[in-house]
Amino acid sequence: MTIEKQFTEVIVLIQKAHYNAYKAVNTELINLYWEIGKYITERIKSEGWGKSIVTQLANFIQIQQPESKGFSDKNLWRMKRFYQTYADFPKLTTLWRGLSWSHNCLIFPLKTEEEREFYLNLAHKEKYTVRELERQINASYFERTLLSNIKLSTLSRVLPEGFENIFKENYVLEFLNLPEQYSETDLQKGLIKQMKHFLLELGKDFLFMGQEYRLQVGNKDFFIDLLFYHRSLQCLVAFELKTTDFSPEHLGQLNFYLEALDRDVKNQNENPSIGILLCKGKDDEVVEYALSRNLSPTLVSQYERLLPNKKILQNKLHQLFEDWEDKNEEKL
Repeated sequence: MTIEKQFTEVIVLIQKAHYNAYKAVNTELINLYWEIGKYITERIKSEGWGKSIVTQLANFIQIQQPESKGFSDKNLWRMKRFYQTYADFPKLTTLWRGLSWSHNCLIFPLKTEEEREFYLNLAHKEKYTVRELERQINASYFERTLLSNIKLSTLSRVLPEGFENIFKENYVLEFLNLPEQYSETDLQKGLIKQMKHFLLELGKDFLFMGQEYRLQVGNKDFFIDLLFYHRSLQCLVAFELKTTDFSPEHLGQLNFYLEALDRDVKNQNENPSIGILLCKGKDDEVVEYALSRNLSPTLVSQYERLLPNKKILQNKLHQLFEDWEDKNEEKL
């Protein structure tokens, strides 16, 4: 072992210690904010504390502990809300304690327990920065994932197990800043240039393998727009980009690519390749007809150039749940 390599091992030990120290400090800070939130909540109930008392408390802390930051009256009220949000949900304790205060401040104001739990788990799994988490919340990642799971469940016969929460019916590409008029080449180049943002939208289990990925079949060359590998599904994922609405003939080309990938590129221990046709728009009924006899693991998704309207997605989700309940009642 070279001396430089031995020195590097010491650097790794230092970095690990710094990380563990940061985690310990963060845990203590989150616990402190929890306890302060609990204290204020109890005083409001027992002593009738109000806005003016909490403001006095903030001023008192500033005088007594001038070196302590983050204890303004606004932040104290935030700690109270933080405590009240999770006090009745002990199963979420491990999740919120493992995140920074900045991460928590994005999550606990969300409206439902389901949405908060979703983003807590997502932030842990994907190890999001605060900015990345904020983007996912603004992009309605929760609503889009639930909508996709419901709609894609009909394709479970051709998808591998564990596809839930991985693929989406709608992908949001607001980071591309595409003009009104653009070509498939513009779309592809934009995604390559902004690959970090695209991987955030896809999920961090996706590994980029190449653009214009070359397949040789017979004496001809064919090119897949974007090729990825998904670690947990253990399969290749081919993206074909379309700047038009979905048309059934698009599937023939994508199925051909999947066959070539499975014959010539896929390893024996890997699952069949999955194709995603990413279109500007789609008619759900046309897609359903086109995929009804399709045996390849193929999805038709659309992309949005702007951040979605959260209320519209919530209404869609509500309508899907109502339709699902009506269908179950009819079966009974």
